[in-house]
Amino acid sequence: MHHDKHRAFRAALSSGQLFTAMAAHNPLVAKLAEEAGFGGVWASGFELSASHAVPDASILPMSSHLEMCRAMAAVLSVPLIADVDTGFGNAVSVSYIVPQFEAAGASALVMEDKSFPKDTSLREGGRQELVRIEEFQGKVEAACAARDNRDLCVIARTEALIAGRGQAEAIRRALAYEEAGADAILVHSKQKTPDEILAFVAAWPGRAPLVLVPTAYPRLTERDIAALGKVAVVIYGNHAIRAAVAAWRSVFRQIRQDGGLLGVEPGLPTVAEIVELQGDAHMRSIEQRFLR
Repeated sequence: MHHDKHRAFRAALSSGQLFTAMAAHNPLVAKLAEEAGFGGVWASGFELSASHAVPDASILPMSSHLEMCRAMAAVLSVPLIADVDTGFGNAVSVSYIVPQFEAAGASALVMEDKSFPKDTSLREGGRQELVRIEEFQGKVEAACAARDNRDLCVIARTEALIAGRGQAEAIRRALAYEEAGADAILVHSKQKTPDEILAFVAAWPGRAPLVLVPTAYPRLTERDIAALGKVAVVIYGNHAIRAAVAAWRSVFRQIRQDGGLLGVEPGLPTVAEIVELQGDAHMRSIEQRFLR
């Protein structure tokens, strides 16, 4: 049922057109991202953790990530890219979780080379410990071997730049992961300018397409990224949860200030719009056919 989406994502990796994915942490947000015209949805571990009000530090169980992937994939007709953090353990863990995420409808998995339990990448002063290159190659190989559908993409994410290990180490790791079978390489940076990412892209000698997450360096636009070549995917990593927090705070504050609803009402979608997003029309068609 998800095969078309998997094929579409794999095709996008080599199409020469930039594929865009918006973060989401529940099916409603995922649906709104698709409606807005993003190529796909990023099942962000950061957003999911934040939506549970816990740190993005391998605290939520794997089952929470898996269930959310399944729920989001069920409402999407565009590909879902699942954030599986460090693979929830070692290469053995990876072998067991990949078929589960595949069955849940993920078209691609992004796995990072940090040690488990991880610390989130953009946290100030976070612990960014990388596993040995050979160990992560084993995890990438395990992920590739565990998939049933060859169209499922395994994306290896190197945190070498985040960990302050430098350009040479980032390239060395990315090449090693490509050699292990990764379909694409995600390289992440927390610098406020895109310089180190642009340097990585320029120096990248591999064949695997690159994936960028320009959260920290928002001046880099899709046009800039497309002009680089080599980059196939851009992920907007946490903009759904940040937008939601801003909206919730503002509306809640105003209701408390006003002691009522009159002030916020004009700025909110109607109840009817939400009902429509819930798929009310589909339910009505079922009622007409089957409720006797």
